[in-house]
Amino acid sequence: MALVDIIMPQMGESIAEGTLSKWLKKVGDEVKRDEPIFEISTDKVDAEIPAPAAGTIAEIIVKEGETVAVQTVVARLQTEKGATIPAAEPASAPEPVAVAASAAASKPAAAPAAPAPPAAPRSNGNSFEDRVRTRSSPLVRKIAAEHGLDIAALQGSGIAGRVTKKDILGFIESGAPMPGRMASMHAPGGLGSDVPHGPMPEPWPGDTVEPMSKMRALISDHMVASRRTSAHVTSFMEVDLTRVAKIRARKREEFEASTGQKLTYLPFIIASVVKGLRAFPIMNSSVAGRNIIYRKPVNIGVAVALDWGLIVPVIKNAEDLSLGGITKSLNDLAARARAKKLSPQEVQDGTFTITNPGVFGSLMGAPIINQPQVAILGVGAIEKRPKILPGADGEDTIAIRTCAYFSISFDHRIIDGAVADQFLAFVKKTLEEYPESGV
Repeated sequence: MALVDIIMPQMGESIAEGTLSKWLKKVGDEVKRDEPIFEISTDKVDAEIPAPAAGTIAEIIVKEGETVAVQTVVARLQTEKGATIPAAEPASAPEPVAVAASAAASKPAAAPAAPAPPAAPRSNGNSFEDRVRTRSSPLVRKIAAEHGLDIAALQGSGIAGRVTKKDILGFIESGAPMPGRMASMHAPGGLGSDVPHGPMPEPWPGDTVEPMSKMRALISDHMVASRRTSAHVTSFMEVDLTRVAKIRARKREEFEASTGQKLTYLPFIIASVVKGLRAFPIMNSSVAGRNIIYRKPVNIGVAVALDWGLIVPVIKNAEDLSLGGITKSLNDLAARARAKKLSPQEVQDGTFTITNPGVFGSLMGAPIINQPQVAILGVGAIEKRPKILPGADGEDTIAIRTCAYFSISFDHRIIDGAVADQFLAFVKKTLEEYPESGV
């Protein structure tokens, strides 16, 4: 018999630690190779971690809810002597999931971290500790930028002093001054406008209180940060999808037989949006201080509702895909999102997002921009409606048409209302005149 160390994996090069959110096995349980044994949470993605070999859980070292550095031994597995153990691989070995059902959710939330003191002066900024600290997660860097904070001036609680999300939120909530703090357009007088106001609600007798899941907490942070960052404006247009509906009905059987993919309305919408983004590149951009970054690739994020939250997998380089390619990528990403099989890379680097609440019957909505993007398209319920159309003899007629309300929420800091409306009108016209040869 032999003991094998099970370590905290590294889920991406900028991730230096992870939270062990739930044990799926207990001491004495037998496991098969590649069978999920515990779940972790990081700033980027939650994941199920598989067993490196078949054996029996001999020891659990790290408890649920604990945050440890990557490569930390979290448990030990007893295996048959001589069993082949694959070499550890950072990030690629585990099967990432959309969200891990955190067992820590049944525990009270940890208290905010104490304010992080300024770091001691450093000689050249190139030491391992310096590089790790300043290469904090994208979420931490985004929070720092929003609040005008210098990560390098903080001493974090992570590996080698790395500043974690808990560290920076604790510092912000403390209201402590910081050397090098930059003025913020969101809080010109300090941190006051970034901190929630009003009394904290208290539970009443009979109420049920439970902490947010890891995913829900991240969604909460991202939505509040987005509203605080972008000047949100939303426009609406009604789109006549009758032509698309007829093309889909005629081509559906042939398309699905040749591609093996289910053809819905969404690929038509994505294909039209891609053309619109190429025609109006400001809609496919990001804001970096006083600069605008015009993204070359068109990476379309599509919001997927899950039983335990929401995730936005990304169709990369959608401008290079046919309708069939878009359909295949969309269906594959959505299926793997629901099966908890997405990798961190598949939910990153989106340049524009589409959300489709219409599948639940919603007629219209004003979605929040998915940072650091500058616009998001909302698709309402697609349904048949009576419409007044001009007849052949010049008189008006009432016809039954397949329609939906589309909304575009955009960042008014860099996108004027006229441009956003022109983009949405372009998408509308493209769909209403969709060529049958495009399938």
